[in-house]
Amino acid sequence: MFEKLYSERIKKTPSSFIREILKVTQKPEIISFAGGLPNPISFPQEELKVSMNRIAEKYGAKIYQYSTTVGLDILREYIVERYKKLWNMDITIDNVIITTGSQQALDLIAKVFINENDKVMVEKPSYLGLLQAFCMYDADFIQTKLNEDGLDIEELKNTIKTHKPKLAYLIPNFQNPTGLTYSKENREAVFEVIKDEDMILIQDDPYGELRFEGDRIPYIGLNQTNKNIYLGSFSKIVTPGMRLGYAIADKEIIKMLETAKQASDLHSNIFGQYLIADYLQNNDLDKHIEKIKKLYKTQANAMILAMEEFFPKNVKFTYPKGGMFTWVTLPAEKSAIKLFEKAIAKNVAFVPGDPFYVNTQNVNTLRLNYTNADSETIKEGISRLADAMNEA
Repeated sequence: MFEKLYSERIKKTPSSFIREILKVTQKPEIISFAGGLPNPISFPQEELKVSMNRIAEKYGAKIYQYSTTVGLDILREYIVERYKKLWNMDITIDNVIITTGSQQALDLIAKVFINENDKVMVEKPSYLGLLQAFCMYDADFIQTKLNEDGLDIEELKNTIKTHKPKLAYLIPNFQNPTGLTYSKENREAVFEVIKDEDMILIQDDPYGELRFEGDRIPYIGLNQTNKNIYLGSFSKIVTPGMRLGYAIADKEIIKMLETAKQASDLHSNIFGQYLIADYLQNNDLDKHIEKIKKLYKTQANAMILAMEEFFPKNVKFTYPKGGMFTWVTLPAEKSAIKLFEKAIAKNVAFVPGDPFYVNTQNVNTLRLNYTNADSETIKEGISRLADAMNEA
């Protein structure tokens, strides 16, 4: 009815594959490994309730009023101090902007940097939310293969030499969708390839604090703020419902993102910013994160053990050291989309790999989320999925 009126931009941007799948998985009998949902028992509900009352008493009408686009100073200061503590990062609050989830940060970056057909390098596979966000601005995606320890360096060199991308988007810690993590050596090799290029590196890190095995590894080109935009989020370590994320970058880039955000929403939820800031100031975040990591390690182990027990021997999967996902590879000739249909019939759901690739269909990979179900439910769901595999 309105076809002639829609922009070409919206007509060629696909709807979120996962959001469509989640509609299918609302039935109570379905065990869903599809969403990237934090476990609700990890939300600090009582502490947040205390913070709600405290900010109402302390700040009054301020928590209900319009605010600055760049974000609440006390929350930005907390981010600065945390990154100094964790990484000795040389930043001030002028290097930080608060966004409506890190998803909005991706949209703002696209607005600021992407012209039609600009080259953007992404991992293969990559986060589907990034692909959707940048597709709106006519980005030309160049995918570079992701190996067990990070980017394929030879392919990266060829990508840079051949395509000269303006932006590169990477998830170095517990990558979505694969759960893989770049090694220290791979990160150093990546930076050696890109350090002299006229290119901005976006490092998305929503899961970095959720490492339950091994030691933290520094970012690629740490403290090179003229080359890097770092993205973070409170969704996975406090609560996703407040939709609060942030970007850390060169001051000039932050000013451009601020201008783009002014045109988008004026500012992110200020009540949520006061609430999260108060929670962070009055609680031990590290202690809270340790509880989440312990929970997720138990759930990840439950899924790995179940896959080892039930999956056919020709089905492979990754062994995450943190984060929320594992990545399953079927035999080469199999389609995860077709498997999905059989799995739904057995009341179990996952995300087929197709939306994580560019211009690729009927792939033999799929993503499983282990953080939103208990161990018993995980075992039952994996058993059902294995039955679907055996039938397929």
